[in-house]
Amino acid sequence: MAWEVVLPVLLGAALHAAWNALVRASADRLLETLLVLTGAGAVTAIAAWFLPLPAPACWPHLGASVVVHVGYFTLVALAYRKGDLSLVYPIMRGSAPALTALAAVALLSERPSGWAWAGIVSISGGVLLLVLDSRGRDGLSAASIGFALANAAVVVLYTVIDGVGARRSGHPFSYTAWMLLLTAGLSLWLALIARRRQVVRHLARRWHFGLAGGGCTFASYALALWAMTHAPIALVAALRETSIVFGTLFAALALKEPISPLRYASIAAIAAGAVSLKLS
Repeated sequence: MAWEVVLPVLLGAALHAAWNALVRASADRLLETLLVLTGAGAVTAIAAWFLPLPAPACWPHLGASVVVHVGYFTLVALAYRKGDLSLVYPIMRGSAPALTALAAVALLSERPSGWAWAGIVSISGGVLLLVLDSRGRDGLSAASIGFALANAAVVVLYTVIDGVGARRSGHPFSYTAWMLLLTAGLSLWLALIARRRQVVRHLARRWHFGLAGGGCTFASYALALWAMTHAPIALVAALRETSIVFGTLFAALALKEPISPLRYASIAAIAAGAVSLKLS
């Protein structure tokens, strides 16, 4: 992949890890996830005024993506209830590249090169090291592993849906804006039905964090979908999971979570995978 594609994807990966760190640092992860998503809705509501409407050909993908993303953000919150960011985040994100590549081959007829497959396998191998490292630790419960792996499958699903949808939209940034705006609206409506008083109180108290996290969410995914219009979906999806490296750094520096030598080895494997993708 060209540097013009690689660098925006890496920037998006760092932004994605940043909003996940914000959610993990909160006492109520469901409310904090909703806060970030609502912030993304506010940011994209403004952006949508200055962007063209997505082409009608992408609207079925847009509708399907909204439903899938509501499930994704819910699983994010549930996975972080008992699991450390430095463990849950890599499992949730890092197990998706190989699955996405297989889906792209089967559904989109993409054919990754040898270097690309090496990168995908290296990134996935780094995730397996983290799973081994989690054994015997209190930072990751069986429930958190289950939610993280379930979310990995959801990531594959929305990546394929949105990768094709962005290509058909004629404008990936507009597609992203409308997807997040509709997802935020649906999620907020459901949350107000279930926990109206707590939701209103949390949004009023931490709205500025919501805007910051929402801005990171929009920019991160818009850059990824833009890249998918210039490079194979499987390669962009795999490179985006370098966010695991940024997530581990945030966990160590901001959340003061312990990072073992095995986790550093996993970071090296993921970084090597990113280099292989650049060479593909």
